[in-house]
Amino acid sequence: MLHGVDSNGDPETVVIWIERKEGGVWAVGRAVNPDRRSAKEPRREDYIFEGYEMGDALQEANETLEDDFTVSEQDGHAEHVRPFTRDELLKPLERWFFGRT
Repeated sequence: MLHGVDSNGDPETVVIWIERKEGGVWAVGRAVNPDRRSAKEPRREDYIFEGYEMGDALQEANETLEDDFTVSEQDGHAEHVRPFTRDELLKPLERWFFGRT
């Protein structure tokens, strides 16, 4: 999650995430001010990547995070953000896969 300002100077929040969808598809999403939406579910246009390779999803998510961080930093909202990591994605996947009965 990053914070910045929009073109009108109003505060905005950018949320970037990686998720695992049905069929083994990795997806990267990016939403601006999702807390102001009436529905909690991501919109189709929020997805900026879908594919079968975790590495590709990580690359896309981290490039997007870096781009948004650069803009946020230029707006005077430098925040400490960590890149997405492979381990971060594997742990819940392994729990789901190996924890099933």
